[in-house]
Amino acid sequence: MINYQRLSLDEREEISRMLAQGCSLNYIAKSLGRYASTISREVAGGSCNKYTYRAGKAQRRADRNASKRKQDKRLLDHSFRLKRYVRKKLRKKWSPVQIAEELKIDYPFDMTMRIAPETIYSYLYVLPRGALKKELLSCLRQNRKRRHKQGRGAENERKIEDMLSIEERPKEVADRIIPGHWEGDLIIGKNNRSALGTLVERTTRTTILIPVKSREAETVAKAFAKEVKKLPIQMKLSMTYDQGREMARHRLFTNITGVKVYFAHPRSPWERGTNENTNGLIRQLFPKGTDFNKVSRYEVKKAQHLLNGRPRQTLGFQKPYEVFNQLIN
Repeated sequence: MINYQRLSLDEREEISRMLAQGCSLNYIAKSLGRYASTISREVAGGSCNKYTYRAGKAQRRADRNASKRKQDKRLLDHSFRLKRYVRKKLRKKWSPVQIAEELKIDYPFDMTMRIAPETIYSYLYVLPRGALKKELLSCLRQNRKRRHKQGRGAENERKIEDMLSIEERPKEVADRIIPGHWEGDLIIGKNNRSALGTLVERTTRTTILIPVKSREAETVAKAFAKEVKKLPIQMKLSMTYDQGREMARHRLFTNITGVKVYFAHPRSPWERGTNENTNGLIRQLFPKGTDFNKVSRYEVKKAQHLLNGRPRQTLGFQKPYEVFNQLIN
């Protein structure tokens, strides 16, 4: 195994000098005994390029980043209370985001009991190999062996026109007392070339699976509207969706059904938690890699029936169809 060492100030000065002489990144990498990808990342860091790269500036940036990494690692290592709390919630299958938000509720005035979700992820992935790391990583929804690089506040380049934010959604929706409020999504098929629409009612957990011919916004809007139109009037109050472009024609959907569409914040799947959890159940029936173009409407509706005929603990082990019918009758 190669014991990786971060670039030193001397190496950064050599990089700066050789760039000024017009040397290629591959030549610099060979001269320093480094991978070309290491040199490329170093030069591109901090919005620099081969013309603006400076060793001193790069070293100060590296020192700041190192300080942040150490601070993150120390946070849980030096606070037994916080570490115990985080581990307890992880074992209950809570996500790092849920843990961070619950801390604010449980300890509203104790600022030592605060942690960012990314810090929890960092803590888990830097744990030494062993039973504890394996156990805690297995508590995460995706159970990946390493953390995927996260976007740093990148904005959606193309905003959906006239979209209503989830913040404008009626407060009653969050309470789940009044039925008729839905969450929607697309499950993507093999090679991103097919999809299956999903709608979940927040109170009864009733699921509607919707075959779609393509991910084009108009196709999706019409397919969703066709299914929603069949619902009783009292069950057509609102839908919450993420900011995927497939719902860009939300006004068409609303015109056909009368149902307003509210959009969750970017990268906030917990705001549509019912749908996200249900998608996990749907994946048991249609695993990743399924080509939905080859799945018949009969098979889709059979899966829908299975989901809605399954007892749910959150419903007191009643079935979604049972609760749905009780409410409309």
